[in-house]
Amino acid sequence: SKRKNLAESRKLALLFQALNIFPKPVIAKVQGGALGGGAGLVAVCDYVLAAEDAVFAFSEVRLGLVPAVVSPYVLAKIGESHARSLFLSGMRFTALRAREIGLIHETVPPALLDERLAQRVQEHLKAAPGAAVEAKQLIMDVTRLMKAGDGKAIMEHGCETISRLRVGKEGQEGMAALLAKREPEWQA
Repeated sequence: SKRKNLAESRKLALLFQALNIFPKPVIAKVQGGALGGGAGLVAVCDYVLAAEDAVFAFSEVRLGLVPAVVSPYVLAKIGESHARSLFLSGMRFTALRAREIGLIHETVPPALLDERLAQRVQEHLKAAPGAAVEAKQLIMDVTRLMKAGDGKAIMEHGCETISRLRVGKEGQEGMAALLAKREPEWQA
């Protein structure tokens, strides 16, 4: 039924929204094909590592559909020009091309995928946990303010955010660790 179909679409949209606003880093490892909704899932991730032989496509048009639910995340990642090229054709593209257009961040030989993923997870774990959450929120806030064209609000938001974090527990610990030339407590 039409109502059931719409409800399923809304559930899928809520899943993508939940991943997008999830406060911790969302890291993806891609091997094989990331097609249709799989490519959309890649677009919502904060860091994406892919095997060099991975294949991507926004293939919905070849099924008589469009990537409607994932479109906001894909457009934010790759921009309108690349979205036009890929949404309208449904063509497959390589991991190298996905990296060139900003859909993914890094490609590695398939045999090194797990090792590199472990390295990238360790890099993310070096960040102060609260600061990582704040950084993700900052990106969303500033993007929204930029779209609104409110330069004064952008500046004020930045000043308020950094001022608040400087006096916070992690900010104080991070600066003390830097000055003492030691690792901060969250890395110990």
